[in-house]
Amino acid sequence: MSQFGYAIRELSAAQKSAKGVSLYSRYVNRPAGRVLAAAGYTTKLRPNHITLISAAFTFAGVAMIAALRPTPAAALGIFAALVIGFALDSADGQLARLTGTGSAAGEWLDHVVDCAKMLAIHMAVLVSFHRHFGFSDPVLLFVPVAFQFAAVMVFFGGILTEQLKRAERLRNGETGPASAGASTLRSVALLPVDYGVFCAAFLLFGSRDLFVVLYCVLLAAHVLFMVAFLVKWYRELSAPGR
Repeated sequence: MSQFGYAIRELSAAQKSAKGVSLYSRYVNRPAGRVLAAAGYTTKLRPNHITLISAAFTFAGVAMIAALRPTPAAALGIFAALVIGFALDSADGQLARLTGTGSAAGEWLDHVVDCAKMLAIHMAVLVSFHRHFGFSDPVLLFVPVAFQFAAVMVFFGGILTEQLKRAERLRNGETGPASAGASTLRSVALLPVDYGVFCAAFLLFGSRDLFVVLYCVLLAAHVLFMVAFLVKWYRELSAPGR
């Protein structure tokens, strides 16, 4: 069996839980990341290399958002760069599990890049709104700022909650991962706040009105989910016996 085939087989048998994962991430991004991780394995790349390549694609897309006039060609280029960057973001963790080379430093780098892209992509949209969309109304220019706030709050709150729960399991002597079950309904419900769906929204970047409407719809979804998630996470961490 080739190295690539071996990697695909091993990665397919060692996927993370699908709990809390949208349909896009489960059926599109993770499988794409699996292929990219297998390619990285065959070319002797390390997980941190994949993380940096992911950042290069993502920030190329961010630069295009800020610099290019909204056209169908620009929309396709931005979408391709962001989607490939997202798939590579899945690939680095999969490669780390396959090779047993995961580390605290690698996890730190991955999260720092994730946070940086969330901050940068909405700043780039703000620049584009002002430079290329011709918006001067403060309300419209506030939209990317609000989106950035909601996205970072969900990201940071989720990471912090996960780490606190992991630390508590260790204190209680629970060394295995938390039990998890996947819900198809939940996977569908999470689509509006999935980063891959957000990337797909840039396919409409060449059509000003459609893009702005979809961007605002996704903002509303992020705000609603932010409130729901923060309440849920706080209650879980406050539950008796924790």
